Amino acid sequence: MNKKTILACCLSVIAVGGLLSFKLIKNEVENAGLKLPGNFKASIIADNLGSARHLVATPQGDIFVHLGGLKNGKGIVVLHDNGDKADVKTTFGTFSGTGISIKNGYLYASSDQAVYRYKLNNNNEVADPEHPETVVSNLVTKRAHRPKAIALDNDGNLYVNIGAYSNICSELDPQKKGCPILDSAGGIWRFKADKLNQTQGNGIRYATGLRNVVGLDWNQQNNQLFVMQHGRDALHDLFPKLYTVHQSAILPAECMYALKEGDNAGWPYMYYDDVKQKKMQGPEYGGDGVKEADAKYADPVAAYPGHLAPDGLLFYTGNQFPEKYKNGAFIAFHGSWNRAPEPQAGYFVVFQPFKNGKPDGKWEIFADGFAGTPEQEASGRAEHRPCGLAQAQDGSLYVSDDNKGTIYKISYKK
Repeated sequence: MNKKTILACCLSVIAVGGLLSFKLIKNEVENAGLKLPGNFKASIIADNLGSARHLVATPQGDIFVHLGGLKNGKGIVVLHDNGDKADVKTTFGTFSGTGISIKNGYLYASSDQAVYRYKLNNNNEVADPEHPETVVSNLVTKRAHRPKAIALDNDGNLYVNIGAYSNICSELDPQKKGCPILDSAGGIWRFKADKLNQTQGNGIRYATGLRNVVGLDWNQQNNQLFVMQHGRDALHDLFPKLYTVHQSAILPAECMYALKEGDNAGWPYMYYDDVKQKKMQGPEYGGDGVKEADAKYADPVAAYPGHLAPDGLLFYTGNQFPEKYKNGAFIAFHGSWNRAPEPQAGYFVVFQPFKNGKPDGKWEIFADGFAGTPEQEASGRAEHRPCGLAQAQDGSLYVSDDNKGTIYKISYKK
């Protein structure tokens, strides 16, 4: 233990007293302030990177981190993991964004309007960082839900989230006869991963009725796209006679969907109530908090408390963690801002067990404590906010924080 850790532990003992408190605080300091299951350890391997959004790791120990805003004129940071820390290897890219992924010898990265790719050399390093190829451009980007998260399948396809630039669409259709933006937003679009200079019109609207998706990943077990939807807001504010402030704070659920081509998840016409475990008709479209939605809309495969903002999704395929984690899903929840009068919540990484390519059993909090003190969490003034997830070559888990630009590494030792 270094002197800084010892000092922090001793000061904590003075503040709260007692051997038990000393042990608990000592453990949290050693785990970068995180609370983890037994035998898991966490460390901060990089800090102050900027708005660290999604990230991806290579077998050679490099980590590509996409920044939500340019830092020193660059949008992608390359780290090299040396075990207990990661050094900045280089930076490149003149665009900020969220999505980043590696497939078939290319690094793919998205801005809020386009998806680019870089050829990788035999060491999985970007060969020509100054000249990315444009895969797709002119993606719809308006007021809200601008980030373009991405995923790639095993058949040469690229999937891009195009978030709805609205909370519930009714303000864009005063007659409430439909949602005019669904033709170009509020869904997942599919493109050819190896075809350059496509526009949105060249893509296929793979799935619709999704308000906003930031976390998505391709499930190798059943060869299917899984996504995490951000649910709607303001049930009570817009319909105070139908919903209490408490209901508005906890509803609707944030949902996981397993998508196939042509699926419709139902936004804005419905929402999912995880208390009732039912699809409910939206109040803007004739719902009253009691009427159920049309059965034609896709059912979520898992649901989580409202407004927690799931921003990262990763299927764990490594061998370092215990067997229960193999092929299960980790979800990074960015945390809420609108659960008042309930305390704000989230700011954690959740594990969702899977079996045979489907959710199986109750989700559990895997890594907590990113927000800082209980007061920081309850008020929404979180110190760190989880966003992206990546798997290291040795099976460790990387977690990015887009508030202070921190990268955590979580490992397991028996």
